[in-house]
Formats: sequence, structure tokens, C-alpha cells
Amino acid sequence: MFLGIDHPAVAAERPETLAQWYVDNLGYGVHTHTEKNVWILRAPDGTLLEVMPRDDTPRPARTTWTPGWSHLALRVANLEKASRELESKGIPLAPPVPAIGGGMLRNFTDPEGNMLQIVQRG
Repeated sequence: MFLGIDHPAVAAERPETLAQWYVDNLGYGVHTHTEKNVWILRAPDGTLLEVMPRDDTPRPARTTWTPGWSHLALRVANLEKASRELESKGIPLAPPVPAIGGGMLRNFTDPEGNMLQIVQRG
């Protein structure tokens, strides 16, 4: 009955700008854009990401272990190649660390401070 995750969503200060960052830097394409400034982006593997306007709620301080949704992990075929690509675009990455369950990952943030990872599994 349940098939998997359709999409995560991120509430953004500047949805259009953040959506374009995901297109320019992470290979997403624009699937849908609404008059309410909601963007549905499609990754090369067909998974979706929603970028929507934020409300006036202050952003809480977060770490990887703060309760609630923590980060968006993007699977890559080659961690070194993906790292070089992001770094060539001026995106700083944390050093590689072992991924829980196998493989390696690197952490980084998007321009609005949302936590992301690139992960290469064995």
C-alpha cells in the first residue's frame, strides 16, 4: 500500500532563488511552479523536492541530532567526483565521514542553511 517517499519539502525565505540553486548545483529540473511560489523539482532519478515559501516562524538552531527532520541525503555514484563538482561551484563541504549503514558521506548546506549530505554507498 505505501510505496515510499514522494517528496520532502523545504520552506524557504526566497523559494525561487533556492529552487534555482538546486537546479544549478544539484541537477534538479523544474517539474512544477505554482502561482503561490511553490516549486516542485525533479531529480535525475525521478524523486521530487518541494520548495515553498516560509512563514514568519523563526528558524530554530539545529544540529544533525536535533529532534525532527534533520537533513536531506542525496545519493551519488562517486563521492570524490561529486565533491569536486560542488567545490568547483564554491560550495564548501565537511570532510568525508563513514555513513551509518555503509559507505561514505560529506555534509554541506544550501544557501539558506538547510543541511544536506552527499552519500556514496558500497
